[in-house]
Amino acid sequence: MDIYTGRESLEDQIRIVAAGAEKLPGVTIIHNISDWTVTWMSAYGLNELNISLEEITSMSAKEYYSRFFNEEDSKDYVPKILGLLESKDFNQIITYFQQVRVAGKSDWTWHMSSSRVFMRDVHGKPLYTITVSFPIDAMHHMTTKAARVLEENNFLRKNFQKFSKLSQREREVLKELALGKSSAETAVELFISLSTVDTHRKNIRKKLGTSSYYELCQYARSFDLI
Repeated sequence: MDIYTGRESLEDQIRIVAAGAEKLPGVTIIHNISDWTVTWMSAYGLNELNISLEEITSMSAKEYYSRFFNEEDSKDYVPKILGLLESKDFNQIITYFQQVRVAGKSDWTWHMSSSRVFMRDVHGKPLYTITVSFPIDAMHHMTTKAARVLEENNFLRKNFQKFSKLSQREREVLKELALGKSSAETAVELFISLSTVDTHRKNIRKKLGTSSYYELCQYARSFDLI
């Protein structure tokens, strides 16, 4: 549906999308890129949020996202969306996870969403995006995985500066530590002395500001050492 204005109007395109959207087991949303407001949303989504089309299209982007979405998620998918808009590939699609505040539920509901450019101007500049978002069953293993990925991404962003202080050798020692290896086992694995391993471990704790084994393992997981 990535087209240029002039062939068919936005209203024409929305009618085409609307005709098939109600048969999908998910939400379809069209956003105006100029201010990131909602231009159109399928009935499925309106029912989930318990809101009318008139009300949601009159909301500012800030109000819309703060009311219905977990802001921590946006740190992960907003850069992806911005990259999509800068891409020269007209067919590019990005997929990401979102936590949505569905009407009548106190907890966040996980959704897997896919977005692409919906309409461009005559010069190829993006005007609107279209997103299809599917709720993930709370009992599905994907909800746990999505939560873990989000937690690791947030941890990575908050602690990148600390981790960047570690040398390559210190990262190797941290990996072995997170794998449950003793200092002696690490020394054998990395072909270094036991005292050198202990020195590296001491420096790692100092640079990362923690002696917690759990937090050290969290660094190793979040920065893909294990």
